[in-house]
Parts: sequence; structure tokens; C-alpha cells
Amino acid sequence: MIRLGMLTPSSNTVLEPVSAALLAGVQGVSLHFARFRVTEIALDRAALGQFDPEPMLAAAELLSHAKVDCITWNGTSASWTGLDGDRALVLAIEARTAIKATTCVLTLMNTLRRHGMTRIGLVTPYTADVQARIGSTLAGEGVTVVAERHLGIRDNFSFGLVDRAALDGMVDAVAAERPDAIVVLCTNLAGAAHVAGWEARLRVPVLDSVALSLVGALDACGMDRAGLRGRGWLFDQPCG
Repeated sequence: MIRLGMLTPSSNTVLEPVSAALLAGVQGVSLHFARFRVTEIALDRAALGQFDPEPMLAAAELLSHAKVDCITWNGTSASWTGLDGDRALVLAIEARTAIKATTCVLTLMNTLRRHGMTRIGLVTPYTADVQARIGSTLAGEGVTVVAERHLGIRDNFSFGLVDRAALDGMVDAVAAERPDAIVVLCTNLAGAAHVAGWEARLRVPVLDSVALSLVGALDACGMDRAGLRGRGWLFDQPCG
């Protein structure tokens, strides 16, 4: 049995059931979660302080008690705080727990680089200043946001209440610019179930954050994605 450990924002209601649904019918793998306090997404000191490493490392240490095979930060904070934070977090988790680690945003960047995707459409629930910071972070990594839509929401719990119609509208809007890929960037947006339908209709890969975290975890554990084929372009790619 492969055990996947996930670090989860405390107010997130989407990533756990969506991850379980994605893995439905896949044998030999289980999911295990640890939460730490995250209630809002903003650029002020208090909001940024939610992602200080120590609470995340404490949660990772608790996951290690379940003898998980990898630990994934199933959140997108590095997209506005900088990827170096996630790179350091991976090293710190591995040093603290002796367990392989990865993150959603690092998996996103690895996927974009591997497939030569440099122009993206960006969909998030975040505020305008957070969205702009994400664009700057991605630009520093060689990725251009050619179209974006955001909802201007700060409260993390509320992200999970965004409905299908709102997601459809944002995805359709950014698809009009014909990006290399559309990125649904927030692990508390319920987009993963709709990815295959969007891709079939719009003819562009859609990279959903919850799916990215799952793929990163599977890759870290050396587990093939074959059992997940048909759930979207991302899962149809070979292990990377």
C-alpha cells in the first residue's frame, strides 16, 4: 500500500473529497491529511504569516507518524510568496521526517517546463493584488499569463463555495486567448471534476491544483498514473 500524506489548509473543504474522488477505483494507494491554520489569502503580514514554515513542519511531522510514503503541500501559496519558499519547505520536511516531499506549485512548474508551456490562462478566486503577485512570480519563472480571471475573494472557506457556472465562465474567458494551458490555481476550487469536459470542449490542457498535488505525490512515490487515465490531460501523461 502506498500512503500519500497531504498538508492541508485548515479551512479547505474541497481538496480532501476531490482527491478521494480522483483516486476512486485505484488500488494500492490511500490518502492521509494533516491541517494547519489558513483562513484567508491576502498580502498583509498576518495573512502571509500563515505560511511560516514551523506550523507546516509540525503538521508534516504528525503525518510521518502514519508512515506515509511522501508528504505534499497541497496549497498554492508559493505562487504569490515565491517558489524558493516551497523549495526550502521540501528540504525542511525531508530533513525533519526523512520522507520525500513535494508541493502543488513545484509540480505545476515542473509540468509547464516539461511540456514547453510558457503561455497560460490563469483562473483563481483571489484578490487583484494577489493575482498580480502570482503573475509576477510566474514571469520570474519564464511563464507569461496571457489571460486571467479572478473573483476578488479573501476568505479561504468561501473559495469552496464557488459554483460550476462561475468556473465555466472564467475558464471560457481565458481559453479565448488560446494559451498553452489553463491553470486553475487554488486547491479550494472545485474544478477537477470538470477538467475533462473543459478540455474536450476547449481543446486546451487544464491544470487543476488538486490534480497537480495528486500527480506530484504519485510521482514522488514512483507510482504510475495509468489507473487515473481519462480524468484529464494531466493524468494521461507518463510519470515525470
